[in-house]
Amino acid sequence: MFYEFNNIKPVVHPSSFVHPQAVVTGNVIIGKDCYIGPGAALRGDWGQIVLEDGCNVQENCTIHMFPGVTVLLKEGAHIGHGAIIHGATIGKNCLVGMNAVIMDNVQLGDESIVGALTFIKEGEIIPLRSVIVGNPGKIVKQVSDEMISWKTEGTKLYQALPKDCFETLKPCEPLTTIPENFANQPKTYSPFKK
Repeated sequence: MFYEFNNIKPVVHPSSFVHPQAVVTGNVIIGKDCYIGPGAALRGDWGQIVLEDGCNVQENCTIHMFPGVTVLLKEGAHIGHGAIIHGATIGKNCLVGMNAVIMDNVQLGDESIVGALTFIKEGEIIPLRSVIVGNPGKIVKQVSDEMISWKTEGTKLYQALPKDCFETLKPCEPLTTIPENFANQPKTYSPFKK
């Protein structure tokens, strides 16, 4: 859902997909080929949120800020399920792992990878291509070419997802039995098998 706040409406490029169960409020700009998952909350009430092209913000993420602050997700930023970004800048082609928390005034360098459940405290300046893990977050190594290639390929899946959602996502009633040729289902387990 989209909400106007203080006479400011969100702006979303038509190639981007925002799930109907996400909430986007106020001063939010979403660039091209972005994906916003269900349960995500992008709250641009006290400041601004900018997502450059090709970003994804997955299920149950929160993006917010203190008054007067801009949260910036640079091109290709990949925000994993349940992560919180509060008043931070996320560099180009970064990966923020599931349930990580990135606090105010953090500058996450381009092509960095933040591990799941990591907490990066206020004001940290993280150099480019850093791997950060823990609570508080510590740089443990540099991102290799192989790691960034893996991350970039994963993000490409999310950059293609908006088109797939526009073309195929629709409300439905669930089936009560599994059809013989049911696509993409595990063949080793079914709760309906006797």
